[in-house]
Amino acid sequence: MLLGLRTAIYQVDDIAAAKAWYSRVTGIEPYFDQPFYVGFNVGGFELGLQPEEAPGGGIIGNAYWGVPDARAAFARLLELGASSCDEIADVGEGILVGSVIDPFGNRLGIIENPHFKLPPGTP
Repeated sequence: MLLGLRTAIYQVDDIAAAKAWYSRVTGIEPYFDQPFYVGFNVGGFELGLQPEEAPGGGIIGNAYWGVPDARAAFARLLELGASSCDEIADVGEGILVGSVIDPFGNRLGIIENPHFKLPPGTP
C-alpha cells in the first residue's frame, strides 16, 4: 500500500521568509507556491512549508507517505485500527492528503500527488 516516503512538512510562522530561506538552502525554487503551502522537489522528495494557521497547523514536522489512492489507503488504515486525524482533503491541483493516528499514538500522513515524479535514475 505505501509507495515510499514522499513529503516532510514544516510548520512556519512566516511562509515568505521560510520560502526564501529554503530556496537558499536547497538552491532551487519551489515547484508549488501558494499562500497555504510551498513545496520543493529535493532529490525526488518533497520539502513542504505550511503556515501554522493552516489545517493541521501546530504539528511540527509531519511526514507523508505516497499512496496511489489516498481515499482507499485512508479507509484501509482505519480498518486496520488507526483513528482519523485529518480527513482526506484536496489541497489543490489534484493533490490529496490526510493523516491518521496509528494504534501507538503516532501521526501517519498519506499523500496522493499526481504531479510527483522521481528524477530519472532515482531508485
